[in-house]
Amino acid sequence: MSTSTIISKHQLTGLYILTAILMVGYGAIFSLLAEIRDSFGFSATGVGFIGAAAFVSGFIAQLGLSRYADLGYGSLMMKVGLLFCIAATAWMVFADSLPEWIASRAALGFGAGIVRPAIRRLVFIDNPTNAGYALGVLAAYETAGFLIGPAIAAFVNTWFGLSETFVVLTILLVVVFPLVIGVQVPAAKIPPGKTIVLELIKLPAMQSCLAMGAAFWITIGVFEVIWAIFLSDLGATQIFIGLSMSFFGLPMIFISPRAGALAQRRGPLRVAILSIGVAILCMFSYGFIDNLWVICIPLCIHAITDAFTMPATQFAVARASGEDAIASGQGLFGAVGMLVAAVTASAGGWLYDLSGASGLWWISASAMMVLMLIAWWRGGDLRQPPRTPHRTG
Repeated sequence: MSTSTIISKHQLTGLYILTAILMVGYGAIFSLLAEIRDSFGFSATGVGFIGAAAFVSGFIAQLGLSRYADLGYGSLMMKVGLLFCIAATAWMVFADSLPEWIASRAALGFGAGIVRPAIRRLVFIDNPTNAGYALGVLAAYETAGFLIGPAIAAFVNTWFGLSETFVVLTILLVVVFPLVIGVQVPAAKIPPGKTIVLELIKLPAMQSCLAMGAAFWITIGVFEVIWAIFLSDLGATQIFIGLSMSFFGLPMIFISPRAGALAQRRGPLRVAILSIGVAILCMFSYGFIDNLWVICIPLCIHAITDAFTMPATQFAVARASGEDAIASGQGLFGAVGMLVAAVTASAGGWLYDLSGASGLWWISASAMMVLMLIAWWRGGDLRQPPRTPHRTG
């Protein structure tokens, strides 16, 4: 294992914690949408706009600004992005109209969309020979934060109130702000130009990555909108639904670091093809299983496969982008993922009403299968482990 040379282990751990806190905010707001609807009398459509605002603003931030982390502005991006997030959660303390909630949620998504590509660039270039493991650790912290968020929101909202919940989220973000002070994200040796996104899209390896990402994010979009409704229609209680959603993320905390290392050792496309392939089988199975306890079996398997998919795809993107465009590639990948999730979430409810659970799950799984065939076709050397990088200095 090589030694980090860009930032200290303490600083790296701090960035992991910062990422987790950002996801605490996401998880908390996700779990409070029904409470926000009831407290302010918003319609379901209005709440949908609040949720979609984060996807849209995150898409804009990652697609339009990620390359600046490759140009040497990564440290500034972390600070500005965090300030956006702090302002957003502080605004939520006082927001009482639908436009305010949409705008504040958009600001939070925009801020996080600025921060995350910069962190991923730093994590990768800090230690390229162990980057798969590091990206897996980052995925584990992100997942842990998202799982903790609803618990914090439930406790604070129950005992103190909705506004106080966002006070706590604001305080958490203020507390972690010093973690980005003094952290430097080195610029690329050959900085990417304004057309870097188009240049990346033309690369067969990046096309493979985007196909993998789209397959993965189809699951996220469908689950976000339909999973609770699907289980409820099968007779599940709210406790069962909540536990199933929380459990789904647990394997990522424990498996993702080793999964990332495996992707670097064996080739990211090989790992992702296998893990997403098993996830596709699980998606098909949801369409014909109508017993709540039996459905837990493919759900557990699906949760484990996603713990392999997430770091494998992120490592594949870093490979496809090249060291000079790591943040640009991660931003493109994240933006496409958010766009796919937004479209899938919008279409998921319509498909569920039109063709029922079987139609929704089977159509989604079929689309994932086509995307994975494209990923394998365009993947090229992503099927193989990387050559050991030569480090100078």
